[in-house]
Amino acid sequence: MNYFVTTSIPYVNGEPHVGFALELLQADVLARYARAQKMPTLFSTGTDEHGGKIAEKAKELKITPKQYVDQMSKKFRDLEKLLNVSNDRFIRTTDPGHEQRAQIIWKAIAKDIYKGKYSGWYCTGCESFVTEAVAKANKGICPLHNRPYEKLEEENYFFKLSAYNEQITRAITDGKLRIIPDSRKHEILNVLKSGIEDISISRPKEKISWGIPVPDDPTQVMYVWFEALMNYITVLGYPEHQDFKKFWPANVQLIGKDILRFHAAIWPGILLSLGLPLPHTLYVHGFITIEGKKISKSTGNFVTPEEVIKKYNVDTLRYYLLRHIPSYEDGDFSWDRIEQAYNNELANELGNGLQRTVAMISKYQNGIIGDIPPSRHDTAQYTQALANCRFDQALDEVWEIVRGLNQYIEEEKPWALAKANEAEHLQEVLANQASDLLQIADLLEPFIPDTAVKIRHSLGEGVVRPLKETLFPKHETAAPA
Repeated sequence: MNYFVTTSIPYVNGEPHVGFALELLQADVLARYARAQKMPTLFSTGTDEHGGKIAEKAKELKITPKQYVDQMSKKFRDLEKLLNVSNDRFIRTTDPGHEQRAQIIWKAIAKDIYKGKYSGWYCTGCESFVTEAVAKANKGICPLHNRPYEKLEEENYFFKLSAYNEQITRAITDGKLRIIPDSRKHEILNVLKSGIEDISISRPKEKISWGIPVPDDPTQVMYVWFEALMNYITVLGYPEHQDFKKFWPANVQLIGKDILRFHAAIWPGILLSLGLPLPHTLYVHGFITIEGKKISKSTGNFVTPEEVIKKYNVDTLRYYLLRHIPSYEDGDFSWDRIEQAYNNELANELGNGLQRTVAMISKYQNGIIGDIPPSRHDTAQYTQALANCRFDQALDEVWEIVRGLNQYIEEEKPWALAKANEAEHLQEVLANQASDLLQIADLLEPFIPDTAVKIRHSLGEGVVRPLKETLFPKHETAAPA
């Protein structure tokens, strides 16, 4: 079975922060796990680069939109390298291949596209229209961008999304399009229940020139939110490429809760119009706060992944985000909590468990482990947790084994066995410890791959190799102010 996993593609109007790092890591876990199961795997990420907001930002900086998106897109690619993310593809919506294929898709769904007048309140910051009721409730000012909505009346192209309301509802209700967690499934079903309207999918070129031209109408460009969704199949070379035939439909698409409607209503509508199967699973994660407050550059409540990695290391950040940010809810990043997780769980429980095992095999058996028995712990719940995108629970399962290992060492007391010359029992106990650690390494590989490699290097050859440094080296002692 082939396996295709995608992240959403972030809009490049701002720097990447720790919130998007979470989504990249969650997708990375799924891709690495699929590869470990010997599935042909394709893992795609990218950046969303068109629209008025980008053109506005570039103008502010006195550079062209293309220069601006080139700079910003590179920051997201650099973040992936920094986080040790194993994506196979990185798609940019300014790639010529994406632009050409987006026009092919537009033509393929032409039966569901019509021209009409659109009147509504628009926020350039959000790149979207809001209803009269929302504009009124917000007193005419967008609360996210603190700028007044503009009243726009223009002729645009519309997509007949309403025609697919029933089919999308049925697909979600029947589980053909599985949305997890359930709270997000119910949220979108409520939206669909009240009936989704047709959506505007273009903007006049005179208003926004930075976009993909609508086929056969040079006066209009595709609306950024509509065209960006197409990346999930243009990255596979829709419609003719072998990758598309091999990997679509996606196994899991990961998104943040703020873009649920686009991915659980509009994207399925496009796919149904194309006559294509829907993705199997849409996993929707929550938001990260910093020290209990909303991430905000303007107030300085902002943490970059680089800061955390500089102080600790990449696996500590990966571990914290994947275990201590709840997979189904919002979570908080706190310097105190990451310090506790580093000291108590990583350095103490896992690091010491490995260090003690290596030291005792070196001391009592001249570094020779002997025959290592097969893994002795059941991993059914770990596997189930990953199938449900419960990354936190999967790591809880691994930590049961980590704590069990330390308990086993205290109960069996290898040092006492050595003193009593019980060589056979001692060898058995130490071989069990090595077996546990190698199983832990296998289970941790999708989550903290560098650590898994170090554990295997230490124990995997039947002879111990002491680590050159601790399992989790720390670079700085003080948290940034």
